[in-house]
Amino acid sequence: MSLRADGIEAFTPIINPPEVAILGVGRIVQALALVEGQVAARDRMTLSLTVDHRIVDGAPGAQFLQTLVQLLEHPALIFVGSEG
Repeated sequence: MSLRADGIEAFTPIINPPEVAILGVGRIVQALALVEGQVAARDRMTLSLTVDHRIVDGAPGAQFLQTLVQLLEHPALIFVGSEG
């Protein structure tokens, strides 16, 4: 079964022991967005992070998602500071 082939844009993954967290990555779709006051077509993707709160607090999970979004939006940041 392929989620993409079935038209699924987003889903919530379930943790299987001994996992602590799992990331669900939805498919990329074009959507209208407001960019600097103008309506423009943009690629969008849903990310769903499931975290076992018995092991990890939700705050680090949210921070992980924020960092991941920043890196996906600005891939050049992945290489900043990687030399040396």
